[in-house]
Amino acid sequence: MRAQPEVVVIGAGFGGLGVALSLHRAGFDRFTVLERASDAGGVWRDNTYPGAACDVPSSLYSYSFAPSTSWPRRYSAQPDILRYLRTTAAVVRDRIRFGAEVVAASFDETRNRWRIDLADGGTVEADVLVCAVGQLSTPSIPALPGLGRFTGEVFHSAAWRHDVDLRGRRVAVVGTGASAAQFVPEIAPLTGHLTVFQRSAPHVLPKPDARLTGRSHPSRLRAARGGVWLAGEALTGLLNAGRLSRALVAAVAAAHRRVQVRDPALRAALRPATQPGCKRVLFSNDWYPALSRPDVGVVTEPITEVTEHGLRTGDGRDHPADVLIWGTGFTVAGFGLPLRITGRSGQDLAEAWAGRPRAHLGLTVPGFPNLFLVYGPNTNLGGNSVITMIEAQCRYVVSAVRHLAETATVLEVRRDVAEAFDREMTARLARGVWSTCSSWYRTADGSITTNWPGGTWEYLRRTARLRAADFEPVPSAVEV
Repeated sequence: MRAQPEVVVIGAGFGGLGVALSLHRAGFDRFTVLERASDAGGVWRDNTYPGAACDVPSSLYSYSFAPSTSWPRRYSAQPDILRYLRTTAAVVRDRIRFGAEVVAASFDETRNRWRIDLADGGTVEADVLVCAVGQLSTPSIPALPGLGRFTGEVFHSAAWRHDVDLRGRRVAVVGTGASAAQFVPEIAPLTGHLTVFQRSAPHVLPKPDARLTGRSHPSRLRAARGGVWLAGEALTGLLNAGRLSRALVAAVAAAHRRVQVRDPALRAALRPATQPGCKRVLFSNDWYPALSRPDVGVVTEPITEVTEHGLRTGDGRDHPADVLIWGTGFTVAGFGLPLRITGRSGQDLAEAWAGRPRAHLGLTVPGFPNLFLVYGPNTNLGGNSVITMIEAQCRYVVSAVRHLAETATVLEVRRDVAEAFDREMTARLARGVWSTCSSWYRTADGSITTNWPGGTWEYLRRTARLRAADFEPVPSAVEV
C-alpha cells in the first residue's frame, strides 16, 4: 500500500478546519494546519465588533457532520459561532500550528513537493497544499484624500477598537453593508451623535430571529437544517431567475422599510437604486429603527476628503467627528492570499490571474499541481449558506487525497477543462443580477470572480466526485 500524501492546510477558519476535520474523519492523518494567529476561528475570531452575528441560521451555518444541539439563538452571534468552531476543532487541535504565518509556497518539480516558507524563517513540505484563507480577510478602506489627517480615533470594523469609548461622542460610520447593519444599532444609543455615510442603499429583509431554549433533538436539527437550506435555494432562485422574481424580493424589502421608517424623506434616502441581489441582501430588524433615531443622521452625498476633524462631502459640507469607523467591508481581488504561490516553471499565481482570479470548480488552477483552494473563485453565494459550498470542497479535497494515495500521481487540472469552466462562469454570470451594478463581487474590469451562478445543489452535484479525466496525471514522488 502506498504512503498517505502529506497535506498542509493554510488557515484555521471554517474552510481550513473543515478540510482538517474531513481528512481526519476519512482516516488520513498526515496533515498539518498552519494558522498565523494564536487561535482558530478565522473571521469569527477577528471580527468582534458589537452585534457581530451571522445572517444564516445556525442550523445551516455549521458543519453537517458536527451539528450543535445548543445554539442560543436561531441566528447566533460571533461568540457562539467562535465557541462552536473551537469546540468542533478540538479533535484536530494537535495538528494546528499556531503563530505560523505563511509568506510563500513553491512547487518543486524535481520532487513534486510543495515547499512552504514561514515568516519566522522556517519551512514545511507537503505533497498537497490546501489554501483556505477565505475571501473576506483583508479589510477595504477607500483611498480618500487626507486619510492620514484625521486627529481622532479611526479603525475598521474588522479590527474593532474596544478601548475606544464611544459614549457621548460624535461618531462617523462609512458604509451601509452587512457589518454596519449589525454594529450601528448597537452603538447608536451610546453616541452623542452618529452620522452614517451611505454610498448606496441596501435591500433589507426582516430577520426571523428567535431565542432558542433547551437542547434540540438531532432529528429536529436535521429537519431545521433541511428547511433553511430549501429556503436558501428558493431565495437564490428568486435572485437569479429574472426581474419579475427579484421584484417580489424588492416588494418585501419595501414593505419592511415602509413599516419601520416613518419619515418620508429618510425612507426615500434609504430606497435602493439597484435590483435586489445585485449587492448583498441584508437581514435586519433594527437597522432602520437605528437610522430613524433623532441623534442619527444619514448622509448620501459622496465623501470627497477626510479632514482633521471629520469628513467633507461633495456638497461642500463638513461633518465633524471624534471617531471614524470604516464599515467598508473587504477586498477580494486577490482572494485574501497573504502569500506568494509559485507553480510549475516559476509561474506566480497572482500573475497568472492578472487581477481576475479563476479556478476550475473554484478549486484547482492549471500549472499548480496538487494545489486546492477552499472558498476560492466563484464559490460565494447570494442566498444560501457558504458552509454547504465549503463542505463540498472539503469532500473534493478528500477524494483528491484518496486518489493520490491510490495512484501516486500528481493532479494538475487540464488547461482546456479550466478554460471551459471559466467561459461557462463568465457567460452565466453576465446574465445574472450581479452584472447589473458595481459591488465587491466584481473586479476593476467588471468581471465577477466571487459568486457561483447557481444553487448549492448544482455545486454539490458537480463536486460529488473527482473526475480523473479532468487532470493531467504526472508521476509522483510519493513513496511506495
